[in-house]
Amino acid sequence: MTPSTHLTPLVTIVVPAHNHAGYLAQAIDSVLEQDYPRIELIVLDDGSTDNTRSVLEGYGSRFCWETHTNIGQAATLNKGWEMCHGEILSYLSADDRLLPNAVSEAVKVLTTRNELVMTYCDFHLVDRSGRKLRTVNAPDYDYYKMVVNTVCMPGPGAFFRRKAWEQAGGWNVALKQWPDYEYWLRLGLQGPFARIATPCAEFRVHDNSQTFAPVAFRRAEEPIEILQWYYSEPRKLPADIIAAKPLAMSSAALASAQLHFRAGRVITGIARVCMASRAHWQSLFTLSAWKLILHGVLSRPLMLLRLALRRMS
Repeated sequence: MTPSTHLTPLVTIVVPAHNHAGYLAQAIDSVLEQDYPRIELIVLDDGSTDNTRSVLEGYGSRFCWETHTNIGQAATLNKGWEMCHGEILSYLSADDRLLPNAVSEAVKVLTTRNELVMTYCDFHLVDRSGRKLRTVNAPDYDYYKMVVNTVCMPGPGAFFRRKAWEQAGGWNVALKQWPDYEYWLRLGLQGPFARIATPCAEFRVHDNSQTFAPVAFRRAEEPIEILQWYYSEPRKLPADIIAAKPLAMSSAALASAQLHFRAGRVITGIARVCMASRAHWQSLFTLSAWKLILHGVLSRPLMLLRLALRRMS
């Protein structure tokens, strides 16, 4: 590797696209307009039934793109990363955007701190038309908190080393709601992450946004299943995380309760709160637990109200 390529490693960004044709061009353009010189963009149309293919055809051969039958987000991302050549990997949802300095900021951190396996950044929440709602300051990296408090620290704008991806493996294709969280748990065992304390991406919130949409029963159970799997795998975990298993399982049950409440399954949500209490009853006597529960009950109606008021203004 020459000194110049060491300072400017090839970065691959995979965009899985499924029925987001109205936003896809903005996501693609946000990658093409980066101020970093060496980017491999791969866009994979995951069996879209809208005009996603027409959007991609409009770009000609400016980047690599393919279309395939619907296999899901996780499998699509795995396919893209297996196709790629980058030393640093990333992904971008088809309805989100990167700010122009996102890649250069991530590369700067990763090339100066060899111990890191990933960077993630603060980001803006924007509405369907791209207007800023608010800025999200991501939590500083703490692997213990990520596991034990069921906190998915990285959002849009995460970049990680290819070597760490090869060691951790790809995303779990069985997961539909929280595949990123489960993957960060595995990737975090390869080394530390670093937060870039400046907004480098935009996360779009709209009526069909997965983050705020009601989810099916099976998807709402994923936080519990992920932590059960995490603690059942025969591998070396930090001693403090092993000792905190009851608290971690309680947090996962509360995260599941939040998803059930958001979908209107009140009885199931209450059952998951009871499960959290059985795992670690002290968890329910914390402000964070009740904020999580109230967020599950109120977040979607409040967000829909906010979006409606935005459209009226």
